Amino acid sequence: MGRADWVSGERQGGPGRESWTGVDLRMDVPHSARVYDYLIGGKTNFAPDRVAAHASVQAWPALPTSMRTTRTFMERVVRHLAEKHGVRQFLDVGTGIPTSPNVHELAQAVAPESRVVYVDNDPIVLTHARALMSSSPEGRTAYLDADLRDVDSILDSPALRQVLDLSRPVALSLIAIVHFVLDADDPQGLVRRLMDRLAPGSFLALTVFTGDTDPVGVGGVGREYNARGIPLQIRDRAETLAFFDGYELLDPGVTLVHHWNPDPDAAPIRDQDIAMYGGVAVKR
Repeated sequence: MGRADWVSGERQGGPGRESWTGVDLRMDVPHSARVYDYLIGGKTNFAPDRVAAHASVQAWPALPTSMRTTRTFMERVVRHLAEKHGVRQFLDVGTGIPTSPNVHELAQAVAPESRVVYVDNDPIVLTHARALMSSSPEGRTAYLDADLRDVDSILDSPALRQVLDLSRPVALSLIAIVHFVLDADDPQGLVRRLMDRLAPGSFLALTVFTGDTDPVGVGGVGREYNARGIPLQIRDRAETLAFFDGYELLDPGVTLVHHWNPDPDAAPIRDQDIAMYGGVAVKR
């Protein structure tokens, strides 16, 4: 097992010494990470999560397909950046419950020395990440308990600085997370603040939940999530492009996720079954 430093803000005394006994994982209410886990075929979910998932699928039956396709987009992006662009540092914000292959597994399969910092702000994610994520001997992985809305708490974290060298390029991964950040919190501004602190040559990989392909069905998903206490905001392509303002998009630009450099043997997927735009850009 490789080196892993698990960090959780003030809830522990230092790397590897966290104490999470007595954490309330709120298994009696649906949780966005567990709903996602269920929809992509995972096992880390409970009855309220499955009820919420089934209600959302009833509103839009293509939801599991869209979720799984977004996951494979992430896998292609990490491999592409590691193989084609030599990226060896990844900052994955909004990690979610670990589902193999994770970012460090993908990156370290290409370059074992790769370093990855995972960021999430939910104890259930930390609980599973701590148990399941470990680095290759040559690389490092770390987990940071922080919120996307607090950029400084992420980038100023001593734990992050122990793993990532911010004077060198970093790939910032924001997959299936910004739809949980409402406009009132200025998600585009948060992304710019994160990227402003990263070195030239860094990359932004991001997905945005959209209703452009099926406004009625996807709108029903949004209503189901919000009714169950999971704030979710649906955005269009223009709002998606705004996240990439000032950066140079890699080919093929912002697309529905299944159109972004698909694997040659990928099964065909209908556009109307996908509710996620994705893109990757470089900071010059």
